[in-house]
Amino acid sequence: MTSNDKAIPSGEQAQSVRLDLWLWAARFFRTRSLAKQAVDGGKVAVGGQRPKPSRMLRIGDGLRVERGEEIFEIEVVALSDTRGPASAARMLYTESDASRQAREERVAQLRAGRAGYRPPETRPDKRARRLIRALGDIDAN
Repeated sequence: MTSNDKAIPSGEQAQSVRLDLWLWAARFFRTRSLAKQAVDGGKVAVGGQRPKPSRMLRIGDGLRVERGEEIFEIEVVALSDTRGPASAARMLYTESDASRQAREERVAQLRAGRAGYRPPETRPDKRARRLIRALGDIDAN
């Protein structure tokens, strides 16, 4: 029995699984309702087209999943309608090298952007609050 056999429900060959159910089982979203909202909101594309949550997903389908700042370009390699451990969920899809590299670059950019920021140690005093308000007024013009 291979690791892909564990991903198929009840030991029988599943032909298709609902998209929202598969996204939940593959651990892209925490709940099935969040997966449904993402599909309805246009954050998931199957074959370049905007699907419905009830679309039946098959092995070999290409998906584009937007989750927060991350964008995944994946291909479905196994089907499952049950949520298992993360190691089993990772076996349900393969991510393209270009997608993985773009995600890693985006994370590096976000980290670099935050590296120079230091939050203040204390609350602003009266003078600092006036300066902050004055800067806010400049943007209003």
